[in-house]
Amino acid sequence: MLSEPESLWRQSEHLHRQLTQRYHVLRKLNYALTRRKKNRETLEHQRDMACLDYLDYSLRLHKKAVKTLSLLKRRAVESKDLEQLSYFLKQAGRHINLVMRRVICNEYIPHSEKLFSLFEPHTEWINKGKAGVPVELGLRVCVLQDQFGFTLHHQVMEQQTDDQVAISMALGARAMFSSLQQVSFDKGFWSPANYAALVTEFTRIILPKKGRRTAEEKAREDHLEFKRGKRKHSAVESDINALEHHGLDKCPDHGIDGFKRYVAMSVLASNIHRLGNLLLQDELEADRRKKKRLLKQPYPADHAA
Repeated sequence: MLSEPESLWRQSEHLHRQLTQRYHVLRKLNYALTRRKKNRETLEHQRDMACLDYLDYSLRLHKKAVKTLSLLKRRAVESKDLEQLSYFLKQAGRHINLVMRRVICNEYIPHSEKLFSLFEPHTEWINKGKAGVPVELGLRVCVLQDQFGFTLHHQVMEQQTDDQVAISMALGARAMFSSLQQVSFDKGFWSPANYAALVTEFTRIILPKKGRRTAEEKAREDHLEFKRGKRKHSAVESDINALEHHGLDKCPDHGIDGFKRYVAMSVLASNIHRLGNLLLQDELEADRRKKKRLLKQPYPADHAA
């Protein structure tokens, strides 16, 4: 005889087929709306009815799963599978609500309420604003590097923009390297508060202003030392590409803690690789100088027998 949780799902394959059929009906109607210009009102009504049917069936399955979870917990069953089931049930209810609000109620969903990955909920929608790859899914990572290409400090940006991490990045690197006197940022890090806070901590700040500049700001950014520091900043792009080649392109670890740990290991690997390149260049340069000295020595004359 089947137990109560098992009896609830004895037709699991049939339930899955029914849900899949409703999904495909809704998908085809939604696709038809994007292709046709005539009879749109009829199609929209059919799409809304199909969506309501799909959501109603999903809610019934969701309630059945919630009941199953409560029965298992009542039996004092504890496992990681139950934790995962509880998490996915919570996200399923959340997405049913989002679909209802967006499709049926025509409500605008705030960006902060959206979830872009069930398995990695910390994933963010990143607008890059670049041709070819306008958007990406992931997390931003801010790095601060020295003139030799070593990464001195890094920070994983959770729900943060560049201007919100400028001060913490600069002061964090300053705490580890007290001799740091100059920092260079691009325009994305600009804000009046950031400039006012950093200018009192460092000898020179390379922080271009967004938008229109006053005569004083234009004179500051036209200064030779400012331009020289700004030109050095362009080398960071190649260093960012090097970081991607050392593991920062895709993260195989799970969870936000795994992501941060993987970023730290990638930064360490990049710094070790950079140090190895510098040591190798020193060895090659030493060999070149040694060969040059040998070539300058006179060739020994043959001794008569």
